[in-house]
Amino acid sequence: MRGDSHNSSGLSPCILTGLPGLETSQHRTFLLLGALYIVSIVGNALILFIITKEQSLHQPMYYFLSLLSVNDLGVSFSTLPTVLATFCLSLREISFYYCTAQMFFIHLFSFVESGILLAMSFDRYVAICNSLRYATVLTDARVVPMGVSIIIRSFCMVFPLPFFRKRLPFCKANVLSYAYCLHPDLIRLPCGDITINNIYGLFTVISSFGLDSALILLSYVLILRSVLAIASREERLKTLNTYVSHMCAVLIFYVPMVCVSMAAQYGRHAPRYVHALMSPISLLCKILLATRI
Repeated sequence: MRGDSHNSSGLSPCILTGLPGLETSQHRTFLLLGALYIVSIVGNALILFIITKEQSLHQPMYYFLSLLSVNDLGVSFSTLPTVLATFCLSLREISFYYCTAQMFFIHLFSFVESGILLAMSFDRYVAICNSLRYATVLTDARVVPMGVSIIIRSFCMVFPLPFFRKRLPFCKANVLSYAYCLHPDLIRLPCGDITINNIYGLFTVISSFGLDSALILLSYVLILRSVLAIASREERLKTLNTYVSHMCAVLIFYVPMVCVSMAAQYGRHAPRYVHALMSPISLLCKILLATRI
């Protein structure tokens, strides 16, 4: 995981950071994180196994759930190596290229997850508000292109990030705020002009997370209006249970993500521990999202 130092080119190694003030408790911290990783990996693998084996679950909603589980496994496996190295093995130096690759995959999986949550909210909207047309609107022939378009959109969003980062000059130690590499954290390090990086980062957040969350909110408003119009109290409660579980999953994903982005963009003068704690909280929420349903 070590790399050669080339200060002016930005190819010098990056230094990962644990939790400030807890340097003597890093192993115990990893025990907690390790347990959550195990829950996430086993839980998502179990979801995929059940959906694959159970024919009655071969429906659009569970196809999206399968894709979400695969994506959550990607999040776990892309962050686990550096979290393990930082908290358990005390190895904090990683190469520029490994850090860039990790950044690429973490953000790719984040964009994909946002798109899947939007697709799932659309699925719930059709199932609740237009239940009679559900079988004709969400067919297998339409679900597959939706999944492919989510992946293509996410890849196109993330693809420029490594190139935008590589063009910047680095003239100081590349000390990160977290135990893994994120774009908002990496663009704090260069000594050159990062205007383009900031603009593109803000554009991706607004055009993906911002737009997706707005559409999800709209779908849930329409769902809530439809649910309140249901005459039967039992049907209303049953529908609301599904509604609330999906809304909680959306909040668990978007709230920490937006906080990390805003802290990186506008909280540069905030205490270091604010940045150091924001992303681990976001990561914990991503891992816990595996037990959302």
